[in-house]
Amino acid sequence: MTERLPCRSEGCIATILPATAAKTGGYCMPCKQEIERKERQRYIEQNRRDINLYEGITDPIEVLKIMHAPLKRDPMIGYIPYPLKREEVYSALSPGEAERMLTIALDLLETGDEDTCQEILVSLVCYQNKSLESCIPTLMEHGVYYPGILFKDASARSRDELLQQVEQDSDNRNHLLLALAWIGDDQLVHQFQEWRSVPPSWAKELYVPPEAYAHEGGWELAENGSKRRLFFNDSYAIEKKVRSDAAHTAEPEPAQFLKENSASCPWCGSSLTTLADLDISHPKLRFLGLSGERLRVCTCVNCSCYETIYMDVDFHGKSEWSPANIEPEYLPKPDSEEDDRSYAAAGQSLRLADHPRNSYYAAYWTLGPAVSQIGGYPSWIQDAVYPSCSCCSQSMTFIGQLDWEQIEEYGEGIYYMFLCADCQVTATLFQQT
Repeated sequence: MTERLPCRSEGCIATILPATAAKTGGYCMPCKQEIERKERQRYIEQNRRDINLYEGITDPIEVLKIMHAPLKRDPMIGYIPYPLKREEVYSALSPGEAERMLTIALDLLETGDEDTCQEILVSLVCYQNKSLESCIPTLMEHGVYYPGILFKDASARSRDELLQQVEQDSDNRNHLLLALAWIGDDQLVHQFQEWRSVPPSWAKELYVPPEAYAHEGGWELAENGSKRRLFFNDSYAIEKKVRSDAAHTAEPEPAQFLKENSASCPWCGSSLTTLADLDISHPKLRFLGLSGERLRVCTCVNCSCYETIYMDVDFHGKSEWSPANIEPEYLPKPDSEEDDRSYAAAGQSLRLADHPRNSYYAAYWTLGPAVSQIGGYPSWIQDAVYPSCSCCSQSMTFIGQLDWEQIEEYGEGIYYMFLCADCQVTATLFQQT
């Protein structure tokens, strides 16, 4: 029997065959591989070179073309980021520059790069609120009907073509209905009402009634058949404070976030959290149309991951657990180690932005911006879900959201906040990938 030798690495208890020791210099294979990895890392750090792809480039269109192009992954190359985020470059485009980006997107579609084309077009809609009507015929010619937001503000002609197609194109019917919901003009409101009264023959092939698709466009049919909006046009980003915000400290903030609450969750026993504490008398928040001083949106951040949570509120700071809440069949037991409330400290570093942004700025969450906001259109990760009010059963209005990726280093998912002003009820729900 061949005698095995100890590995040369300090602290390693492995033994190896003499033949292996001759090949590795006396190290076991795991230790040898770790040594080689560290040597490779040192070599990369010593020889890595930084490349600025944007050096000398001032045209924002050329900047965006670089941003959308795939990078060559090479450990020996470090790419210097552009000083502005992609969303900031898009937001600053002039009308003429936005048209140039539109042309670039359609050229990419012609070459078969549908993904990058879609990314550019959605960016133009979200960051510029640009109508894509001029390119809708080209999109339809290539069978591009998704995402539905591309068809926002489409013309009557485009609408009628989609309505004709939805009757016969079963393969694309789901996406066609989403596109129609985003158009949402008076004629489509009437059409959705007809579908609700007399369901079409193809309705049985859908998972939800045709009129339910309206939620994806941010509206629904009222009982009388009229259009009822489910979100506010005004939108303020929730952003992290910076040192220059010191000047704001003299004035009370119009909104505070992630404040600890003295009440406990009746389901899991953990403390409730005030997701948003809003000064509804502040000029920034008057768009909510509420009379009073404060609206507090509270929830259990643990249990709201499993069930919509309702709170009875007034507009003077009250927020109490609603007796309408129905405990789900499954709730995990709270983990005391994870329930450290570190997010409460993160909430102290958040503030409402000084200036409003486009209603649809965060509508397509995969674009990558920080999507926490008060007002605006929701950043649905899954399907659009506007909770029914626990009192009147009407769909509740979206008032804001907190992106947990913005709160914790490895956080994910979004907490959505809703209000029925007439019944004075808030609701919160959570979505994640």
